Amino acid sequence: MHSQLLSVLLLLTAAVGAVALARRFGLPSMLAYLAIGMVLGPHGAAILTESSEVETFAEFGVVFLMFSIGLEFSLTRLKAMRSLVLGFGSAQMLLTAGGTLLVTWFGYGQGWKAGLAVGLAVAMSSTAIVAKMLSERFELHSRSGRLTMGVLLFQDIAVVPSLILLPALAQPEGDLMRLLGIASAQAVVLLVVLIWVGQKLMKRIFDVVAHHRSEELFVLATLWIVVGLAYATGQAGLSLALGAFVGGMLISETVYRHQVEADVRPFRDVLLGLFFVTVGMLLNVGFVLDNFWSLLLAVVLLIVGKGVVVMLITLAARSTLDTALRTSAQLAQAGEFGLVLIQLAFAQHLIRADVFQVTLAAMLISMFIAPFLIERVARLGGEMARGDWAHKAKAIYEVATSAFAMENHVILCGYGRTGELIGQFLSAEKIPFLALDIDPLSVKKAMPPGGKIAFGGADRLEVLKAAGLSRAQAVVIAYPDTQSAERVLRVIRGQRSDIPVIVRAPDENEVDRLKKAGATEVIPEVLEGSLMIAAETLTQLGVPVERAIERVRRIREARYASFREFYRNSRR
Repeated sequence: MHSQLLSVLLLLTAAVGAVALARRFGLPSMLAYLAIGMVLGPHGAAILTESSEVETFAEFGVVFLMFSIGLEFSLTRLKAMRSLVLGFGSAQMLLTAGGTLLVTWFGYGQGWKAGLAVGLAVAMSSTAIVAKMLSERFELHSRSGRLTMGVLLFQDIAVVPSLILLPALAQPEGDLMRLLGIASAQAVVLLVVLIWVGQKLMKRIFDVVAHHRSEELFVLATLWIVVGLAYATGQAGLSLALGAFVGGMLISETVYRHQVEADVRPFRDVLLGLFFVTVGMLLNVGFVLDNFWSLLLAVVLLIVGKGVVVMLITLAARSTLDTALRTSAQLAQAGEFGLVLIQLAFAQHLIRADVFQVTLAAMLISMFIAPFLIERVARLGGEMARGDWAHKAKAIYEVATSAFAMENHVILCGYGRTGELIGQFLSAEKIPFLALDIDPLSVKKAMPPGGKIAFGGADRLEVLKAAGLSRAQAVVIAYPDTQSAERVLRVIRGQRSDIPVIVRAPDENEVDRLKKAGATEVIPEVLEGSLMIAAETLTQLGVPVERAIERVRRIREARYASFREFYRNSRR
């Protein structure tokens, strides 16, 4: 008991340190968990050993991941992106899997089953790595971002039939087609029944649970549905993850989707982390080092091969070379579902141990390289807006058209809830403004009189010039994150040192940083919210309103330089 507890303590210690280190360098937590398994596993320090209990919990990490994917899966979303998902995504998957099959079959003499298993695994890309980077770089809505997300969505869908196909491939040759047909029929029947029944019951179940207003009961009901549907598909001879995916998809059609996602996330992240630890434990570092040149070739084939396939498909779709380079870099790595599939293929004895070790190592290395490759290719792509050149040129033209004939206007960077409120104040004072945003939903918002909005990233000089920075009388940066605001400030101060720039900040900790970057004034949201809450609290406790407001004024007088004279005069 004490030895097991010590192992758990060491695992948690390693997890805390490794995840913190990964966050420090902007890497996905998944890579930290993989490293833990490699270092502490049976092929490393041998502190952690494989057991059926650990493998069971790890498998449920995949179950909860598929459940989360189901929550994000929407028929409406699929319909809107059907040309990208079904066309571009299927082409990438088929060509990558097919090319890998041929290389494995003829180049390495592994047989077509092993080639197909390896091909399906390496065809997957990392949603966790790529989606995070695209979001941070504001590239989700660029041409390359849309292409990449379409492929990733198709890959998420393709996991389900892949989980059915691999166990069928492991059966004797003569029974393959019959077993594959039976498995497919079972899957179709079970999915139809689950979806038909689930659509009728899912909302009713959560309505009843929500009526009790108990967070504990809500979480329990969610776990019951996940485990129950996973058990149903498992008993039918299919993957546990398939049932979880269906459950997530059914809940995504209800109003409870976001609450369910928030409740499931802690279970998913911890169990999925355990799954990646077990994957890292499978990697024999000694074997990999002994076969270094084979591994190096496998890494090159994976990254370059996938990159070339994606680039050719992108160019065939009449995209620019810049878009093709970015898209290929964003997809030229293995993914978390690929790790699931390669482990399943090994467990089903579709591939030999040496093939498994080299392929697994190549997949992990490609995932380590991915963030740096994406960043490097983005820099090579140019210093303009983070999209392809056609997308950039169109965006610049639209911004310039919107700013045409504007003089002494305000450039409003970001038109979310804060930006929209600022725009209403400017409109009320008849001050013209041009809002810049990269969210298509924000760009479609109705504008008050005197205001215009255009799609564009304000952290690019070309966009700000087109928005009339040289003619503007002020700039307001209403971004929710400090990093984006800093980038915009650097660009503005590189062109105009005289223009007032007012910046939104999440809290007081960012004020000095933003002022050093060139902000004229920084408004911390936490401070303003705290002041109003404090004033209202004092008033409710019987303190006169005038005294409560006076305390707020004193703090603001000390905090905002431009308001000091006003507050002094107002007290006279």
